[in-house]
Amino acid sequence: MRQYCTFALLLAANGTCLAQSSAVFYGIADVGARYTNGLNAANAPTPGGGTPSLSSGVNNTSRWGVHGQEDLGAGWQALYRLEGGLNLDAGTAAKSDKLFDRQAWVGLKSPLGSVYLGRQATLISDAIAPVDPLGVRYASFNPNVNITGLSNTAFGRHAFGQQYGTSGYADNFYRLDNMVKYSTTVGPVVARAAYSFGEVAGNTSAMSTWGGALTYRQDALAVSGAVMRFHNRDNRSLDAATVGAAYKVDAWQFKANVGVNRADVGVGKSVRQGVLSAGVSRQFAPDLLLTTAYYKVRRTATGYVDDGFQRAFAYLEKSLSPRSTVYIESDYTLWQGDAAGVTAGRANDRHGLGLTLGLMHKF
Repeated sequence: MRQYCTFALLLAANGTCLAQSSAVFYGIADVGARYTNGLNAANAPTPGGGTPSLSSGVNNTSRWGVHGQEDLGAGWQALYRLEGGLNLDAGTAAKSDKLFDRQAWVGLKSPLGSVYLGRQATLISDAIAPVDPLGVRYASFNPNVNITGLSNTAFGRHAFGQQYGTSGYADNFYRLDNMVKYSTTVGPVVARAAYSFGEVAGNTSAMSTWGGALTYRQDALAVSGAVMRFHNRDNRSLDAATVGAAYKVDAWQFKANVGVNRADVGVGKSVRQGVLSAGVSRQFAPDLLLTTAYYKVRRTATGYVDDGFQRAFAYLEKSLSPRSTVYIESDYTLWQGDAAGVTAGRANDRHGLGLTLGLMHKF
């Protein structure tokens, strides 16, 4: 609580400084009434039955933040961004241990490229953004965010169960602390490289992460990919890669992506995961958009039965204004292998269905 109060006081105490640094306060408030069958309120498998709930971030993750820049002349700029996730249904921070769990960095932009230092999204997550069939909607339930982007690799009866890189959490490596990221644009190509310091005394490799990424954008076509290697405290590695494409024809847009990763989780033990995804969106009117997507996830782990799931989504969004959108979302999940697991000795339902009516406002 002290950190929230301190930051609020700093914002209120020096309006002159904020004006000089061009600070912009922004956010997304997204909440919806949701009904699930075969899933609980956290979208985990259950033995069956319906569950009504109020959920935050079903379209876009609820968040708040401040960003700014200062022109230094000759094409140079100083930049910063601070951003934290919100649970709008409960009025809580997405991560209780981090005020700015999503982004906290300062950067320098020049004609030769940009450098960012601090807590940031990984290159894998950057690469997913333009080619994910859902457009990174419903991040907490989107397999490209969870499995390809490594934000929640725990499902079924097995998980990595340990921390790779400096995310601060086991089975969640979508954002990392202590990261230096470089980005440069050459014509239609954006090249990125990143390194995250493990900060383990006497071992420069443990907990460190490095990688590279390329994105090509030209007219209606986008192609995006990245590779990264993460290390845990024992210097075991997690290798991840993704590549995808998006193409727009008139009011239609087609997207597809492949993501794979492999982790050494112990002596002679590994986990391999793969995600195939594809989707189509159609702009029926300037204020009416339909988006559909399909994901297939497969996991192989030493000592466990192969598992995974298939998941399909459909979103119908109606813009009420440039800042407000009402939407209907539906999803269907089919668990495979023993991924559905058990609850209190009872086998969970292998089928999960969700339906949401939500409202999103950007400020």
